[in-house]
Amino acid sequence: MDVRNQGLAGVVTADTAVSMVDGEAGRLIYRGYDIRDLCLHYEFEDICYLLWHGRLPDQEEKEALKAEFREQRKLSKELISLIQLLPENMPMMSVIRTCISSLGGASFSWPPTSDQAVKLTAIMPVIIAVRYRWVKEGILVEPNEELSHTANYLYMLHGSIPEKAHLMAMNAYLILTMEHGMNASTFTSRVITSTESDFVSAVTGAIGAMKGPLHGGAPSEVTKMLGEIGGKSNVEPWLRDQLEHGYKLMGFGHRVYKTQDPRAEALKEVTASLVEKDDWLELAHEVEETAGALLEEYKPGRKLYTNVEFYAAAVLRAVQMPDELFTATFTASRIVGWSAHVLEQAENNRIYRPEAHYTGIVPK
Repeated sequence: MDVRNQGLAGVVTADTAVSMVDGEAGRLIYRGYDIRDLCLHYEFEDICYLLWHGRLPDQEEKEALKAEFREQRKLSKELISLIQLLPENMPMMSVIRTCISSLGGASFSWPPTSDQAVKLTAIMPVIIAVRYRWVKEGILVEPNEELSHTANYLYMLHGSIPEKAHLMAMNAYLILTMEHGMNASTFTSRVITSTESDFVSAVTGAIGAMKGPLHGGAPSEVTKMLGEIGGKSNVEPWLRDQLEHGYKLMGFGHRVYKTQDPRAEALKEVTASLVEKDDWLELAHEVEETAGALLEEYKPGRKLYTNVEFYAAAVLRAVQMPDELFTATFTASRIVGWSAHVLEQAENNRIYRPEAHYTGIVPK
């Protein structure tokens, strides 16, 4: 076996019009649109429509999708009971996997549809928020039918209408993490769909892949770093100490992008206008600026830029997202991309059946 293909590295597994990840140029394209433009000028529901239908919605279509989201975010009595009965120490990703799996039934039969995508996308953050508040406070929270998808998630977690600055930052984060090419969880969803299994099974499998720390690892190490730095006066001394001892700066460098991570650039742009309103975002901007100069000093020519996890950590902490919900929130965003790939796979389906190179003993 060619070791360069281990883990399917460099192997093209599908034709797709959903997104393009250009690591060399540092670009991320959703359905022909640059990701920076999308997160700066559109809402979560707009980009859902784009990824699922191949174009941005007009105003009537957008309002109809928002209304459908509001309708589908209601939890059944059975699902609420399941959320309450699951062991208190069960990790949130396992809770999501179990709850989504429980939805399987006739309404999610083959072939997958955009209505099914709406149902699963709308309900996931509600499951997260209801479970979190139940375990932490012993209360059951209800969705706010007047709020958008993003605003309702923050409302259900904190019990108050989110500030405009925080809503803007969270909306941008969710859009930027919706889709990212043929990653492990997306590939999982397409493989399951290729068997003509149902939408719920495809998403449940994708959640299982996202749960692994090599894929869905949360940016908690970045929040830990920012927490240890503490304030702007300590930025340069702390970073110099790390570099002089040969330690890695968390949130810098990316396996795919050889230049700036476009998602990090977009989040930086979105949060730039909010810096004066949030100490945590102000600290993150200061750390990035100082680290960039120090990395060039200590590691000249390496070109280590911030990745999406760096600014994701800053945004999630700014909106008071508990660290334990980072990966779950990432999952509530990425389900949009999974759904787009499930729908695309079903349009021109062929079951995945790769081969393996046998390395064992052959009897004589």
